[in-house]
Amino acid sequence: MAPSHLDPVDALVELGQIKLGETDLHGVQESIVGLAKRAVPAAREVSVTLVRGAEAQTVAATSPVAVSLEEWQYQRGTGPCLDAAEAGRTLSVPDTSVEVRWPDWAARAQAEGIRSLLSIGLPVQDTVVGALNMYGARPEAFDEESIALARAFAEYAAVALANAHLYETTTTVVRQLQTAMESRAVIEQAKGIIMGERRCTADEAFALLVKVSQNSNRKVREVAAALVTQAGQPRSG
Repeated sequence: MAPSHLDPVDALVELGQIKLGETDLHGVQESIVGLAKRAVPAAREVSVTLVRGAEAQTVAATSPVAVSLEEWQYQRGTGPCLDAAEAGRTLSVPDTSVEVRWPDWAARAQAEGIRSLLSIGLPVQDTVVGALNMYGARPEAFDEESIALARAFAEYAAVALANAHLYETTTTVVRQLQTAMESRAVIEQAKGIIMGERRCTADEAFALLVKVSQNSNRKVREVAAALVTQAGQPRSG
């Protein structure tokens, strides 16, 4: 059963209430396309295109049709969704049967039952841009009211995406720092053990860890962790 339509204001409220600590970036993207489809009555299908450098991808979509039509654009480097993302503006295809800017794409869209399209550019990060894409089942599906509504939703969606990207990036950095600190701690422990047993300096102890690492084709942290584990085990006899 198709999802019920949602009041645009309620859709924006739901979008603003997404808790980043309770979902991931993909969850935010899926929420955006789902809410947009329910909030904009003319939208038969909705998707989000993201472009990072030379790489473009559909990160969320309400149907495989949208993904297929966008993959076609990515392979050729042109098309309404891709161009809207890269230009950061709104592009409209009122009728795929008479579209002349992207005729090959329009023919494919028409064959899939898509008769109109609205793509709205989304600024996400300095290195990431995107587009919110809405597909219509009839020509001229998106009137002025629908376009205004879609643009308002896109503004909120851009903020949600930017926040989600920032949260994911920050979380990744924190995890990396935590791993680095844990690695440093275990290496320092291993150095202390070696210094106590061999009566050597910290530099000499670390050089020994590096040598064992190279000879055994293991990371220094792995060698250090094995040494610390071994030192913590009771000696037999």
